Amino acid sequence: MPLTIKKMTSRLSFRQLQVFKAVYELQSYSKAGDLLGLTQPAVSSQIRQLEQGVEQPLFEYVGRRLFYTAAGERLYESINTIFIELADLQTDLGALKGSVAGELKLVAVNTAQYMVPYLLRAFLDLHPLVSVRIKVVNRATALQGLNENNDDLVIMGMVPTDKPLASLPFLDNELIPVVPQGHPLLKQSKISPQLFLNSKLLVREQGSGSRLALEQHCQQHRLQFAPDMEIGSNDALKHSVIAGLGVAVLPKLSILSELELGRLKIASIEGFPLRRSFCVVHPQAKHPTPAMQAFLDYVQQNIKQFERMFFSS
Repeated sequence: MPLTIKKMTSRLSFRQLQVFKAVYELQSYSKAGDLLGLTQPAVSSQIRQLEQGVEQPLFEYVGRRLFYTAAGERLYESINTIFIELADLQTDLGALKGSVAGELKLVAVNTAQYMVPYLLRAFLDLHPLVSVRIKVVNRATALQGLNENNDDLVIMGMVPTDKPLASLPFLDNELIPVVPQGHPLLKQSKISPQLFLNSKLLVREQGSGSRLALEQHCQQHRLQFAPDMEIGSNDALKHSVIAGLGVAVLPKLSILSELELGRLKIASIEGFPLRRSFCVVHPQAKHPTPAMQAFLDYVQQNIKQFERMFFSS
């Protein structure tokens, strides 16, 4: 006998739908549990109850990999629509109360990850009904997301001028040349840019904004850019310098503690630091949601405060 709508809805719970959506998107019971604060057996139990409710299997294992079934794919399409409608409802209800509500999807390039939490604290105090999701990516991935209109706002530097993007600059991003404490270069009264670059230069991967800024600087000043090693994150890069593997040009925001402790030293070199601006970016044609507009207004109104917050010393 076919499963009637009344019978099916009486068997389903909102929590089951949340768990299913997480498992589907993450393709993992354990990762879904981590996201939702559940144990893996609890996730398995929710999915099993949901499968009993719809009377069809929703996932299957092939080898050790988890795949969704045709029924699972169709259920996800419906559930995704439901969650989108609920998000819109939250926004509308917040507007009726005179409050900003809804989801804000932020993307931060690797360099910006160090200051985004500090930006959000006061913003969320002002707008507690806004739910924020943050992804940290490199510049190339951020640009791809902007092209595909996947997210609400991107926090990045080096905003391309050949794309239809709206950009709000709000904070200096200083890229400074650093060496480990005790490095031979520190004994020299004057360090030439090329000598620094030839001292086992460590750089980020292709697609990184900080690497692009250094490459452009070298091209403009006819300096040879010949990295000794590529490293995939700012944290790994700064620890590589501290360990004595080489020298690097790093965002000041990412190494404030190391500079204060003396584990990294700034090399005094003509033409440095490289100065760029962090910007909040979105496609020009994108119509801001209330949460987006609230965040843009908040950033615009607090630019001077952000400068004091991060560079007060």
